[in-house]
Amino acid sequence: MKVFIFGQNYDVNLSTISWDALYDVFRIKEFIYFISNPAIQDALLPAKVVFIFFTIFFFCALMYFYTKSSYIHYHFFQGFGDAMPIQSSSVMATGSRWKKIVKKTSSGQEADYKLAIVEADDFFNQVLLEKGFKGESFEELIQAARKVILNTEDITAAHNLRNSVVYDPDYKLDSEDAKKVLLDYEDAIKTISAN
Repeated sequence: MKVFIFGQNYDVNLSTISWDALYDVFRIKEFIYFISNPAIQDALLPAKVVFIFFTIFFFCALMYFYTKSSYIHYHFFQGFGDAMPIQSSSVMATGSRWKKIVKKTSSGQEADYKLAIVEADDFFNQVLLEKGFKGESFEELIQAARKVILNTEDITAAHNLRNSVVYDPDYKLDSEDAKKVLLDYEDAIKTISAN
């Protein structure tokens, strides 16, 4: 059988064909000898280094964006929460946001205590709304969540203290009061998140 490859005719016997014959037909041996030449390998070294660098860079970028995006979670891990006791992303987000609020009290500054209480109150309202409680005012939200929240009197007192902080710039707040208010909010948020 005659085969025309790279401008030349080759006689190929299909019954006795070997790898060496195929290498000769497709000129693979010539290419391998050419590419493995030490002079060419030395000339290609900078290009190899650049390609290795870009390969590592793009692999790391790919892994970074995969971990930061929700693609993997929604396409691969969705539904595992029912079978495995893994914390949901909302619970983890609640915990990390709460840690940031509490961290403000470690500075020892009254302004940071006040800011932490305001943020805790806003966060508490957000958790109530996300859990489906309805209400136009804080009091209505508390009434709607009364069956879930056990310390409604403490939360109402905490909200009143928050209003004093917001509307009275001369209001004095010490660390003990701030920590107690934050503890009340934390208990209520944990209770609501658990239901």
